[in-house]
Amino acid sequence: MNRSELVAALSERAEVTRQDADAVLTALASTIGDVVSKGDEKVTIPGFLTFERIHRAGRTARNPQTGEPLEIAPGYAVKVSAGSKLKEAAKGK
Repeated sequence: MNRSELVAALSERAEVTRQDADAVLTALASTIGDVVSKGDEKVTIPGFLTFERIHRAGRTARNPQTGEPLEIAPGYAVKVSAGSKLKEAAKGK
């Protein structure tokens, strides 16, 4: 499902216009991005998804073609965890 299909499905389920559904989807993505970029709290959609920023330590890796060691700098990543309702949906229940 791409974005336009998602917007169409949301507008149909919520009985709002596609423009309103698109605005809500845009606002949701922006809000989640803002909270995760700060890194001081998680964003949880109960039973569905949890988003949080995690710190990745620096490490040494190897170039798979040459075998040379590479230093990977420390940084941040996003951890997305599925909630119980999403896990049950994936099982087909």
